[in-house]
Amino acid sequence: MSPIEPDRETPALLVKLGRYPLHHGGLGVVRTLGRLGVPVHAVVEDRWTPVARSRHLGRAFVRPTGGTERPERLVAMLLELGAAIGRPVVPVATDDEAAVLLAEHAAELSGRYLLPPVAPGLPRRLASKAGLAGLCAEHGVDAPRGWTPGGPAELLALGREHGYPLVLKNLEAFTRLRAPVVGHTTVVHGEEQLRALLADRQEPSGLVSVLVQEYLPPERSEDWFTHLYCGPEGTAPLVFTGRKLRSWPPGAGVTTRARALPEPRLASLASEFCRRIGYRGVADLDWRLDLRDGRYRLLDFNPRVGAQFRLFETTAGVDVVRALHLGLTGRPVPVGEQLVRSFGVGQLDLPSAVVTAWRERRRPADLRPRWSTERGWLCADDPLPALVGAVRFGAAAAVRLRRF
Repeated sequence: MSPIEPDRETPALLVKLGRYPLHHGGLGVVRTLGRLGVPVHAVVEDRWTPVARSRHLGRAFVRPTGGTERPERLVAMLLELGAAIGRPVVPVATDDEAAVLLAEHAAELSGRYLLPPVAPGLPRRLASKAGLAGLCAEHGVDAPRGWTPGGPAELLALGREHGYPLVLKNLEAFTRLRAPVVGHTTVVHGEEQLRALLADRQEPSGLVSVLVQEYLPPERSEDWFTHLYCGPEGTAPLVFTGRKLRSWPPGAGVTTRARALPEPRLASLASEFCRRIGYRGVADLDWRLDLRDGRYRLLDFNPRVGAQFRLFETTAGVDVVRALHLGLTGRPVPVGEQLVRSFGVGQLDLPSAVVTAWRERRRPADLRPRWSTERGWLCADDPLPALVGAVRFGAAAAVRLRRF
């Protein structure tokens, strides 16, 4: 019998802004709480998203957003959904914009929602690439060198001065939806590629809302991440560590293959940083281990649930979403050791493995799922979302694969 005793009278609501219907992280939220008997509802783009077809979902609220709406409108939507549910709700954000909105409007939402006591402006600063760089410098956390060019001329000059490859990331939450420079973290290999990006992705003011980071090549680095939950009282957080093995697009995208591996030094770095900045709630931190000096460098701090959070679970059956619900409803979080297991997103991992093998002229590694693999989509007790996701995903994957 599971030692977890959740408050089954307090529902959860999956909160998302922007359009990304094929999101296995949101499906993981619905499944992990639904299996405990917690009522789970979700904001969805339409009734044929994988999340909307999950057997563990209570109600699907069809509220498509672009993330460019005025905050008052989005807050009114959340209050409307809270009223429809009819009792206090634990919101679970799956994107930075939703996490920022919940934090900055916590006072208005507190009548309907149970929220971590995080400083209202902190999630926006953490989600901002420039803001995070400032916090890293302030608290002595290693990070890659980075620059925030004011316009296209400065951006091109950075490439000439520091050389290629360079990594480009959209600078701020919300602006990545309003005026994205790149569709996702992008490795730029030369000035011609950079000019092509700038031709289509530029704000009317002439500014480019982008962070440029130094590139650490895979032969000299490893990708790691920490998923954590910091409780309302500021007690020792629940911290998981793991290594990213593959991503889509390869080298700079969403995790498609990963391994949960306890790494005490990295867990300590993440825990201490959160303690110093006073963070509360769930977070997903991306790190790069520089093999030249053995230092972990913090790449991103996502103040919300990470898409691959189900990679991580303790021997007591606790993941960060379950910990969040337990903590915000006043229930104890059972203590347990981190399990060592794998995670795979099959329909993304296969093209990633193929492209990576073609580029590096080697056979793909770690393709066969291990017995301990947690799958992003396939699930024996909830098969329909995987089928819906495969149908919607097929055409888009073919187009992307042809590009590579």
